[in-house]
Amino acid sequence: MPTSALRLPPSGSSYDLLVIGGGITGAGVARDAALRGLHVLLAEKDDFAAGTSSRSSRLIHGGLRYLEHGQLELVFEASGERRRLLRLAPHLVRPLRFVWPVYDGARVPFWKVRAGVTLYDALAMFRNVHRHRKLSAAGVAAEEPMVARAGLRGGVSYYDAATDDARLTLANVLDAERAGATVLNHVAVEELTVQRGRVTGARLGDRLAGGSVEIAARAVVNAAGPWSDAVRRLEGAGAGRRVRGSKGAHILVPRSRVGNHGALTLLSPSDGRVMFALPAGAFTVFGTTDTFTDASPDEVRASEDDVAYLLQAAGAFFPEARLARGDVVSAWAGIRPLVATSAGHPSAASREHAIETTAAGVIAITGGKLTTYRIMARQVVDLACRRVAGGRPCVTAHAPLPDDGPARDAACAADARAGARIIPELEWRWGELRWGVEQAHARTLGDLLIRRTKLAFETRDHGLSVAPDVAGYVAPLLGWDAAAARAEVGRYAAEVRRIFGVDGGAGR
Repeated sequence: MPTSALRLPPSGSSYDLLVIGGGITGAGVARDAALRGLHVLLAEKDDFAAGTSSRSSRLIHGGLRYLEHGQLELVFEASGERRRLLRLAPHLVRPLRFVWPVYDGARVPFWKVRAGVTLYDALAMFRNVHRHRKLSAAGVAAEEPMVARAGLRGGVSYYDAATDDARLTLANVLDAERAGATVLNHVAVEELTVQRGRVTGARLGDRLAGGSVEIAARAVVNAAGPWSDAVRRLEGAGAGRRVRGSKGAHILVPRSRVGNHGALTLLSPSDGRVMFALPAGAFTVFGTTDTFTDASPDEVRASEDDVAYLLQAAGAFFPEARLARGDVVSAWAGIRPLVATSAGHPSAASREHAIETTAAGVIAITGGKLTTYRIMARQVVDLACRRVAGGRPCVTAHAPLPDDGPARDAACAADARAGARIIPELEWRWGELRWGVEQAHARTLGDLLIRRTKLAFETRDHGLSVAPDVAGYVAPLLGWDAAAARAEVGRYAAEVRRIFGVDGGAGR
């Protein structure tokens, strides 16, 4: 169904489960619940994956760095989910080889790195794509010829996996819809209906088309991530802080400048934090930072300090690249919704998730990580099924995620323009925009250029130069007249500033 035809459900509609938040957690909850036969409504105030779930490191990983903080159970759980997603979604999750070069005087010495990756393999039950290998200094140089040689002791190679975070989220949303869920983006929960101290429904408002409706729900899930505390406040007085945000910033630079063959695990030369250099097509992503923040999740973005920190690390390990501020194609940041903690530094804070039922009866999930979203969803839906006294057993451990590739290709085969690239040097095609509108709930230029494609990440102007043409191309599909298309270009420019703008110093 074309996205332009989407409407709010009839006022008074009743659901087994209302899921608030369309990031990876909410999308996973909606899919799991719908596949169990529950009548589900998923409401997202922006676009699906518009928050942290489209601004991550794009990794499905066991979390090698969490071993240093003793989080063995999390690593074991995440390693199992990595293996499962490689099997259930090979079109979205692919093996990724990492090299970890070790230098003289490094905060984590060579013996400890070797011990860590050995334990990492063991926690994966020795069923990772390949087991780790010890590398001599010459072996590291053979794998990654551009890496710095001075003081290089050797290293290891090991495997994790990469994904497109926004597409993984969308795959869960679309499969939830195929299983019968109502999935709504750009629809906000404006109020929660509270009767006798219990939440029994909500008022939903369409933020683009206008209008609102009241719906009833037998169970409500707060999966709003960094916005979870704001949703809690809708329940009434006494909702305390449960989420502590940690900002993670990334930069993207041309891969031809860096010359990395694969992914690398690195220790920041300034503070010893674990960070990554990650291949992303024609680009390399360096990230991530990890700093507690009180910034609004609606306004979080990278700072010049974040960019300088990441460029310093990139320069230390790839000195021949001579990367400078002008080489940064894009910079962005997301907020990890960590369980509120007294940890002095976010790197030491647990990535475990927490599920609780609030005094008003809302099932709230906080924390966790992209890799373990399916387990988080299963546990939430188990609780919801007990609440509504219904639902079948969970099937997501064995149900493959849908592949949108054939539908994208079909849209691109519609005519000559549909098959052409929007920007010649990038992979994104005009037909993918039609697919985004007609089959993937895209309602704005940001939906199309930031999340259905990654064109905004891969251009220095973040797609602003092509935005008028894109608006014209999709206008007939979305019912925009010329004035509406111009207004949408203006809204897109504001979204680009909000996401890709870089704040002044003192951001770390």
